[in-house]
Amino acid sequence: MSSQEAAPLVALGASAGLWQAALTLLVTLVVGYLAKTSLGSNSLSKIPLVGLEIGDEEKRRLAYLGGAKNIYQQGYQKFKDGIFQITTSRTVPVVVVHPRFLNELSKLPPQVLSADAAVNEGMEAKYTQLWTIPVVPHAIKTQLTPGLVRLTEIVAEELQEAFSRELPDCKDWSSVQVHPTLLRIVAAGAGRVFVGPELCRDEKYLDSSINFTGDVMTARNAVQQMRQWLRPFLAHRLPEVQRLSQHRAEAEEFLRPVILKRRKMMADPDQERPDDLLSWLMEAQATSGKGSDRDLAEQQLGIGFAAIHTTTLTGTNAFYNLAAMPEVAAELRDEVSTVLAENKGAFTTKALHDMKKLDSFLKETLRCHPFVFATFQRKALKDITLSNGQVIPAGTTIECPNYAVSHDEALFEDADEFDAFRFYKLREKAALERTPDQTSDASMQNQFASVSQNSLAFGYGREACPGRFFSANELKVIFSIALLQYEMKLAEGSEGRYPNMEFGQLSMPDPTKHILFKKR
Repeated sequence: MSSQEAAPLVALGASAGLWQAALTLLVTLVVGYLAKTSLGSNSLSKIPLVGLEIGDEEKRRLAYLGGAKNIYQQGYQKFKDGIFQITTSRTVPVVVVHPRFLNELSKLPPQVLSADAAVNEGMEAKYTQLWTIPVVPHAIKTQLTPGLVRLTEIVAEELQEAFSRELPDCKDWSSVQVHPTLLRIVAAGAGRVFVGPELCRDEKYLDSSINFTGDVMTARNAVQQMRQWLRPFLAHRLPEVQRLSQHRAEAEEFLRPVILKRRKMMADPDQERPDDLLSWLMEAQATSGKGSDRDLAEQQLGIGFAAIHTTTLTGTNAFYNLAAMPEVAAELRDEVSTVLAENKGAFTTKALHDMKKLDSFLKETLRCHPFVFATFQRKALKDITLSNGQVIPAGTTIECPNYAVSHDEALFEDADEFDAFRFYKLREKAALERTPDQTSDASMQNQFASVSQNSLAFGYGREACPGRFFSANELKVIFSIALLQYEMKLAEGSEGRYPNMEFGQLSMPDPTKHILFKKR
């Protein structure tokens, strides 16, 4: 046989060898995957699943979207002190843990238990592109929070201006749609620290900050209502998802002139730099040598998403409570008036700290009306063995049932009742019981921004919401202004506080409702 005749046979043999190797590799991968899946399934099978009586997985998922609060409460009450599974809109198993496990879980490194991975998954970041950005919480922790002493009065001035701009004259009782009005006030006040005076009143900035968040949630919900197996093929084509790309382009466009101006200032060592988050992020970008104008635009959109709407939701809930409770408003007004008089009328951090009844009212609002029913979302990247011996397999998402904990009668007396001064009384009691040898004030555990195993609205551990201190200050200034300048009551014909709207694990005050304001 000639070499030319042998060549096809050699090629055929080589090809067969490649196919055999490929087949061997494929079998190995499949066996490995099945083994891993089997191990995970075995671990999960030992964790009770809440809602089996509802039906198959698709029915349980739809039940979650329509009534997650009841599912969390059912599991919390049935498996007290333990863990349980629920079916959610996520594509992975979700295990809900009792708060007693939070201390040990919060000590695990992010390579084992990741907050970022859970948030990205929950926000459908593969499609919405709303990924977590580590530089942002770092800037908030290291620069914004320590800087509140010098920044709070500046924010207060902007909030006062926003009130004058956004509310009608209100010489007589005037109807105000609270949620959209408060959104613009919060966005302007936060924007003063986020992007500075050049943009915080700019309509393009306000519209972008406000509408991006709503469009993200709309896109996320649209993705989650799609069958899971269809998402990789069709989710990116959803008009709700495509709208987000337009937001990013618009944000980059209106930020670019300010960014260019800031870069020129940064190049001049004698030039005083603006004291705001945009400058801090630009400095971090310059130090790392990485990033672009689009990155800065996305960071600002992400900051607005995390800060503006969550603060507004809590504030709207609080306004609905305040309008329904005139006796509470009167007592809060007295406190605010007294504290500001003691601080020469200035919204200093000390003045805001001394508004203990207002702090309690806001914390009770967040306890009774949290904007999510579960917090401490984490993704298990490796198998986790809890202190009770139960195993949470890799790939599982972990949550803690914030709402159920906040309504546990064993933790809160008359837990289903709204007590505006619940936490004020607890702080006063703790202060009275404090002994001289105690080095820390136990009353701090009952402040609006504090986190504990019984207070989970802001999460828990080192990755609890870093912006909660700024949010607390902004809300206190807003309600101080409202209490001192306006009387408030529910709209005519309203019977009690407006009920919240629920979707999945989200709880929102009805954004269409009005309350009446009258200038004092």
